[in-house]
Amino acid sequence: MAGPAFRAAAVRVRVPATSANLGPGFDALGLALGLYDDVVVRVADSGLHVDIAGEGADTLARDEKHLVVRSLRTAFDLLGGQPRGLEVVCANRIPHGRGLGSSSAAICAGIIAARAVTIGGPDKLDDAALLELATEIEGHPDNVAACLLGGFTLAWTESGAARAIRMDPAASVVPVVFVPAKAVLTETARGLLPRTVPHVDAAANAGRAALLVEALTRRPELLLAATEDRLHQEYRAPAMPQSVALVGRLRADGVPAVVSGAGPTVLALTDEGSAEKVAALAGPGWAANRLALDISGAGVLPLAGAGRDGAGGAVV
Repeated sequence: MAGPAFRAAAVRVRVPATSANLGPGFDALGLALGLYDDVVVRVADSGLHVDIAGEGADTLARDEKHLVVRSLRTAFDLLGGQPRGLEVVCANRIPHGRGLGSSSAAICAGIIAARAVTIGGPDKLDDAALLELATEIEGHPDNVAACLLGGFTLAWTESGAARAIRMDPAASVVPVVFVPAKAVLTETARGLLPRTVPHVDAAANAGRAALLVEALTRRPELLLAATEDRLHQEYRAPAMPQSVALVGRLRADGVPAVVSGAGPTVLALTDEGSAEKVAALAGPGWAANRLALDISGAGVLPLAGAGRDGAGGAVV
């Protein structure tokens, strides 16, 4: 049986940063942020060439171990076969190891690019399959759901399959991220979590997570109460004491603040009138950045000089 055919033209994929958990929504809730990685992929005659600019340019692998490449390969297998060669160019802006979804962004970029360069790819790998594949590679759906769908997402697994719904966050919400210089491995942060938690804490988080859906979509004035967490942040404090302390200081000032994902970045959910003031509260050792909300999620963008869909001839 003949393998798939591929587009001759390169494709450009843009993927947003994401913040997961958002306080009480552990491994379920995610928010897409207006900070992006761009990945350009072209099917070549032979070999593999990987070029990286920005975050990770001095540390990331430039071979089959690169997460974008691994994700491309996994998706190509599902799409019917591997191309003869690949050229991959990454422009990375999402900080690595900071709890802003850099690995999810790389995974989503790879699988979307593979689908885009494969003729008939969307018919073979639909959006639901993209989410399942990204979750399989990442291990959990919260970040990849927000990266793929944009906006505010609720993700879960049902009968072994990943599922997600997307909601529109309130337009008045302005995210501010406080990024420290030092990374924390997700595996380290997860390793600090206990196997069981007190029932009273689980019940409190369930209520706060439900409230967070209302607060983040329609009633931002409830965000301070809605972002209270008892399941993971304090347990992870030994790996990121400065982050947990900053969350405490911000919340004491009435600012809804959480550890972003597995940390150590801190996310504050503010409004237009207070964003600049909040950004100034962190002090030395933190890079404070006001971001937009990403509403569209990951997608294929035209290359400069290319047609609207970036389509080209076929390569068998």
